[in-house]
Amino acid sequence: MKNMLSEEVVALKPSGIRKFFDIVSEMKDAISLGVGEPDFDTPWFIRDEGIYSLEKGRTFYTSNAGLKELKMEICTYLHRKYQCNYHYADEVIVTVGGSEAIDIGLRAVINPGDEVLIPQPSYVSYEPCAIMAGAKPVIINLKNENQFRLTPEELEEKITEHTKVLILPFPNNPTGAIMEREDLEKIAKICIEKDILVMSDEIYSELSYNKPHVSIASLPGMKERTILINGFSKAYAMTGWRLGYACGPVEIIRQMTKIHQFAIMCAPTTSQYAAVEALRHGDEAVAEMREAYNQRRRFVMNAFKEMGLSCFEPFGAFYAFPCIKEFGMTSDEFATRFLKEYKVAVVPGTAFGDCGEGFLRISYAYSIDNLRKALGRMAEFVDKLRKEKA
Repeated sequence: MKNMLSEEVVALKPSGIRKFFDIVSEMKDAISLGVGEPDFDTPWFIRDEGIYSLEKGRTFYTSNAGLKELKMEICTYLHRKYQCNYHYADEVIVTVGGSEAIDIGLRAVINPGDEVLIPQPSYVSYEPCAIMAGAKPVIINLKNENQFRLTPEELEEKITEHTKVLILPFPNNPTGAIMEREDLEKIAKICIEKDILVMSDEIYSELSYNKPHVSIASLPGMKERTILINGFSKAYAMTGWRLGYACGPVEIIRQMTKIHQFAIMCAPTTSQYAAVEALRHGDEAVAEMREAYNQRRRFVMNAFKEMGLSCFEPFGAFYAFPCIKEFGMTSDEFATRFLKEYKVAVVPGTAFGDCGEGFLRISYAYSIDNLRKALGRMAEFVDKLRKEKA
């Protein structure tokens, strides 16, 4: 029998996050700091709208690109929040989470031989999606000393005649790094000069703590070369509703819609009606959750300080990325021992790219009580490792 499997898919590495989730699910009294998921329930007024849509029998397909009403609200929201101007009819598509938008966005623009620049550490799906789209991933290793921001020098060093797309993953998962306006202006200048498309993943845009988020799509000359990706999972605690969206040039959104049409048909109808309510009336709920995350962020950073553990301050998302290089072990070894000996799950930095070696991703999308227990155990583990090394 001929080989029934795609060699390309077989060659893809499974997510480096999963094995710790699988272990912790079988371990009694274990605490996980590994999941990038809000611990809040979806706000009631959003759930209520979803329930109402079911009661009204709105269980039909929507148009492929999404409900007109929702796309209009997305455009209103992006203009109000980030000064991005889109037309609902042909510059917006509603997707099954931000992950689908990444996948179909790359497939819509990539030709054989094209290169996709991927700053890392970053979300685990970028590199596999680029490969499955037929592109060559080109990794840009972000540095702790630059607060894991993408610098113009790092970008220019990796550009070739084959460069087609730059993925811009900010606010960043796993580091919590952000890019401010002056950072983005320098990147935008290069992208315009070198004729590079930008895929800007802004799923954590509402979780920026010190300064309002700036979208690169709002900068002069960038709307026409940017695919802006966002969604409802993180800001509105709607992970299970599986709803995201992409905005961009008409010709790109048209091709993304074609792929979406054949592969998905449309995003979940109930979720789309709930999302309309989220955008119209969700600002207060988002602000309350953001403030809670900010409190947890400060708690986590103080805990690391008390441990004597080096960690640059994250200003976005809900992750911290502490450095554990002093212990002379790999990130995977540290995470495995910590889980087995102290029953706390964290994610090795290498799950997000090779340059994540020597770091851990710690999610603070958990209650202060859980964080206190878990980080208390971490303090004990760190102290134990230092004594072993002494």
